[in-house]
Amino acid sequence: MSTLTADVIVDLQYGDCGKGKVAHHLCKTKKYTHVLRYNGGANAGHTIFHEGKKFITHQIPAGVFFGIKSIVGSGCVLDPTQFFNELRMLEDGGVDTVGKIFIAENAHIITNAHKEEDKREGVRIGTTARGNGPAYREKYGRTGVRAASVPELKPYLINLYEEWFAPDRAEGSKDNVHILCEGAQGFGLDIDWGDYPYVTSSHCTTAGALLNGLPPRAIKDVWGVAKVYETYVGSKKFQPDGDVFNKIGEAGEEYGATTGRRRQTNWMNMQTLERAVRINGVTHIVFSKVDVLRAVGAWAVYDHDQTIEFNNEKDMKDFVASRLETLGIPNDQIYFSESKETI
Repeated sequence: MSTLTADVIVDLQYGDCGKGKVAHHLCKTKKYTHVLRYNGGANAGHTIFHEGKKFITHQIPAGVFFGIKSIVGSGCVLDPTQFFNELRMLEDGGVDTVGKIFIAENAHIITNAHKEEDKREGVRIGTTARGNGPAYREKYGRTGVRAASVPELKPYLINLYEEWFAPDRAEGSKDNVHILCEGAQGFGLDIDWGDYPYVTSSHCTTAGALLNGLPPRAIKDVWGVAKVYETYVGSKKFQPDGDVFNKIGEAGEEYGATTGRRRQTNWMNMQTLERAVRINGVTHIVFSKVDVLRAVGAWAVYDHDQTIEFNNEKDMKDFVASRLETLGIPNDQIYFSESKETI
């Protein structure tokens, strides 16, 4: 009998934590039949190095680099112009996209009018002005345009119900489906659980992956991704005073892949991290950019409104790992990586 299983990648902070690299690594080392982008739109940017070349994708999932069927899900909003630009970018970079990239027929479309509106309104909270907010508003206002209504997208359309629950699988086929669900933005930007109103317009949680037609029992591993410090792009005040935070930003090259804006930096907040781990059901966690704090020579976290400073890298890693173990994440499923590494 066939099975339907899914692993989920979720950003535990405010985006920009290296989800693309983790997705690329998992696609390379595990056997997935599909990679599903489950939320967001062209407001996200995944920077991926593949076979010595740098690619920045905004909507197309990382599975395409390995010939895995890659789907823009129903939880996403799609900008057709950006989509076709990405296709050309990938093809120019030597990535075969033919028959590999699909769009859920019930995904909603970002129009030029949405983008123009977002440029006027987005400045209030510092959005990327890519049209996401207006597109999601019309989706929930029941006035939106779905991908099935856009003629030029017809060759790429897919019905997710039929894809996940094909009749031959229900009749006992051994054609198992194993999906990697690739998220965008981060838990701190989630429309329900983020720092409202400084949030995005979609569901950035593990539950957001389920909204793409997946049953809860399908979820197996949940890969949480975070930096060993925090970053944020937007209009709210996030970075404290102190030269150390500017040094972290410079050492970490903290500029957004989508907008090029400088990210504000801060120490990692343990209570925010624990909240994200619990709500998302994280089973594995990857901390990126350990080398940045090493270069700056400073190690610290916030814990219960206090700044906890550490004498060295090992002490901080041990502190963080011990707290995560109390949440049920074993030490061998906690990874600390550097800027040019994944796990």
